[in-house]
Amino acid sequence: MKKVEIFDPAMCCSTGVCGPVVDPNLTRIASAVYSLEKKGFEIARYNLSNDPGAFVDNQAVNQMLGEKGPEALPLVLVDNEIVKVAEYPTNEELAEWFGTTPADLQEKPRVRVSVNFGS
Repeated sequence: MKKVEIFDPAMCCSTGVCGPVVDPNLTRIASAVYSLEKKGFEIARYNLSNDPGAFVDNQAVNQMLGEKGPEALPLVLVDNEIVKVAEYPTNEELAEWFGTTPADLQEKPRVRVSVNFGS
């Protein structure tokens, strides 16, 4: 089975819904990663703000950042090989790498909210 790692630039969250403008590409990637994780595929995202060690520990990522700087992010590795620089994978690419369909990558996390109208 393939292993995919996405190295994000520094940002406050991975969903793209924080801040004044929502980035639809980030919400698409967040949904795809969630769907793939839920199906048991090996995929990980690392945010430069929250996971700097992952960037330092990965020799290929560290080298690319040394050559191109933070403009190289996001970086995508498949089985420890850089396959995309400065852009996120499409759902079609993710589906191809994992042997699934793009439609399988659109599951959204569901959060249950409990409301107590008290007594």
